[in-house]
Amino acid sequence: MIDSWKSREYTNYQPKKVLIVGITGNLTARKIFEQKLKDKLFNEGIDAVESSIVFEEGFIDSKQTEEQIDLEVDRLVDDGYDSILVSAVKGIDNEISYSGNKFLTGYYWHHFGRYYYLYQNVYFEPDYYNNYKVYHIEASLYNIKTSNGKSLVWVASYNVVDPININSTVNDYVKAIVKSLKKESLIPKENN
Repeated sequence: MIDSWKSREYTNYQPKKVLIVGITGNLTARKIFEQKLKDKLFNEGIDAVESSIVFEEGFIDSKQTEEQIDLEVDRLVDDGYDSILVSAVKGIDNEISYSGNKFLTGYYWHHFGRYYYLYQNVYFEPDYYNNYKVYHIEASLYNIKTSNGKSLVWVASYNVVDPININSTVNDYVKAIVKSLKKESLIPKENN
């Protein structure tokens, strides 16, 4: 987790029935995320349901107007939902790490031969520089039963570094979300 914020309007708020929404173009990642977070929240005593089960297929497959989204939220409230937890990839950065020797100082800088000798591996080691991706993901919890427009309860930003295995990456991310929700007392801490 990089950063988080919780509204002062919701100091004692704890969701009871949550719709989980993963916003990503990767349908497999979305379904895995929603299922794993649903299971984790259920283990914490919270009724949670994946959006892939609740939303009609056309809702996600086509762009919605604000009015259509408001109608869907009204339907969710009528069905007993009090919260929506949404997660979205906000950006992806390509990064490069340096895998050579530690940065050395001292007399090595004063003599070209020694300097070149120590750093010439950049030419000979194919993995001297490592390219990787950092996914910037935001998770937000909304109270959908409010009418005052101040429905954002909590938001947190996470960085996921170079995910290789979708299942382990999602597991780690879900654990981080639940840990954050417990820290903010949005999930009772006594449940483990």
